[in-house]
Amino acid sequence: MPGSTTLGPGHGVDAIEHLDALRMMSLMKELHRLLTVPGPDRITDAQAAALSGGEDHPREEFTAWLERVARDLQKATA
Repeated sequence: MPGSTTLGPGHGVDAIEHLDALRMMSLMKELHRLLTVPGPDRITDAQAAALSGGEDHPREEFTAWLERVARDLQKATA
């Protein structure tokens, strides 16, 4: 579909609006920044766990995932 980005696990496909994909990319980049920046703006480990749905993922894994998803969205929306 023109103006959309395709997302899917392989067996089914959903599309989101291009502007939504750009917004999601921006959000992922900002979350990544807040997880990695030193100082008072840094997301705490407890906040990072809450953002991960309470699952026990290492902070580094969550940060790397955000960076990868943001990069994939950037490529898909270029």
